[in-house]
Amino acid sequence: MKLVVTGAEGRMGRMLIRAVAEAEGCTLSGAIEREGSHVVGHDAGTLAGLSPLGVEISDDPLPIFAEADAVLDFTVPKATVAFAELAAQARIVHVVGTTGLSDEDLEKLKAASYHARIVRSGNMSLGVNLVASLVRKVAAALGEEFDIEVLEMHHRMKVDAPSGTALLLGEAAAEGRAVALADTRVSTRDGHTGARRPGDIGFATLRGGSVVGDHSVIFAGPSERITLSHHAEDRAIFARGALKAAQWAFDKPPGLYGMDDVLGL
Repeated sequence: MKLVVTGAEGRMGRMLIRAVAEAEGCTLSGAIEREGSHVVGHDAGTLAGLSPLGVEISDDPLPIFAEADAVLDFTVPKATVAFAELAAQARIVHVVGTTGLSDEDLEKLKAASYHARIVRSGNMSLGVNLVASLVRKVAAALGEEFDIEVLEMHHRMKVDAPSGTALLLGEAAAEGRAVALADTRVSTRDGHTGARRPGDIGFATLRGGSVVGDHSVIFAGPSERITLSHHAEDRAIFARGALKAAQWAFDKPPGLYGMDDVLGL
């Protein structure tokens, strides 16, 4: 597969370049950065700490998408929406690991998926998606006497909160209880909040240091607690998951997919 990496200068971008370069059956055919970036024109391999790959970083995605099979995209919502439209024009796979997408952004991805194969997840790791599957089952099995809290911690540079993974886990809990997360989500508590409402799904966010990603879902009931946790130790797990998603979607019909589909969950 001929793969394009967007956001090539970022930590995930460089990780994705390395993952593609090392993967069997995959070739890095393009690398994209924003207009005006100082890395435009540089070799993508050199930027990622590898030997030169002969792929120059570009700020013009359209011709590069036209020659590719898939794009791996861990950027920002505005850029991801634009890339989805280009992926739809090119009829290619668009793997989206971008977090912080609004409802309006998601509607635009859905529209693009009529022509592109879009695989989107708040987290591309195998472990997180297995945990989400377990969260869904536990939430369905336990009644409202068990309070649900989602706790996450990330490095100090992360710009969105709660994390996309925390929201993915919260959505799984809401699905298990057959409720809408928008109706039950509590993301902030400050001051005199009163007693916790039955059925709420709470979120707590921690930021600091260089933490790649820690997530726990706590089911707190009368005299007992169940905790499902995942700890990411290396961003390479997200890159490997993105590659798996691209390869899985290669021969699928246009549509909007998730990692549950990729992993057969």
